[in-house]
Amino acid sequence: MEIVPSYQDKKFGSMVRAALWLVSVVGEGNIFTKNQLREAFPDVAQIDRRARDLRDHGWRIDTSRDDPTLLQQEQRFVTRGADVWIPGKSKAPKHKASLTAAQRSKVFQDDNHLCRSCGVGAGETYEEGGIELSKLNVSRRKVLHSDGTEEFQLVTECKRCGTGGGADREIDLGAFLELVENLSPMERRLFAKWMDADQRSFSPIEKTWGIYRTLPQESRDAVAGAIEDMDD
Repeated sequence: MEIVPSYQDKKFGSMVRAALWLVSVVGEGNIFTKNQLREAFPDVAQIDRRARDLRDHGWRIDTSRDDPTLLQQEQRFVTRGADVWIPGKSKAPKHKASLTAAQRSKVFQDDNHLCRSCGVGAGETYEEGGIELSKLNVSRRKVLHSDGTEEFQLVTECKRCGTGGGADREIDLGAFLELVENLSPMERRLFAKWMDADQRSFSPIEKTWGIYRTLPQESRDAVAGAIEDMDD
């Protein structure tokens, strides 16, 4: 059995102590609650935030947003990342460095204050209705270039799209440029117009298909039956 330092050793910072508690008390794959975490560290304010900081070091901790089988107060310690209690291991990667207000403002402006994943604007409701209003954040997206190099670029994303690892998506820019190159000249001109407008309109059949894909199986069967009746 692996021996790790005690999570009660106060010579370590609160994030490191949270990591040690997860390893020695919870164990990978197991569930814990925020109350259990707070009870283990009564002397640490915002210990749940310090535990979330472990995600910057490769640790995966799922909430009910990531795993629908979890209750709202539950979290799952999925996988362990860097051994942050070892000197030199607790430094966050360069691309995880905090952004300044000016940097965030520039990203929002460059992206027209729209989520680049779903297109929702700041404070808008989502297309399916409801009372939830969107909140925009800045995410870091790994971009793979044609020459094999990679970098992290900043992009606007709403909180909903960024949940569940959304921020960990990779973009193969070289492969995407090949798709663009394979378009016909007319298609590239149309695509360029969409790029200039930073939006595109959907035809009625495309809107219908988009809604259909979200339906449960029973509803899809009902639609199929209704279309057969329409064609009779």
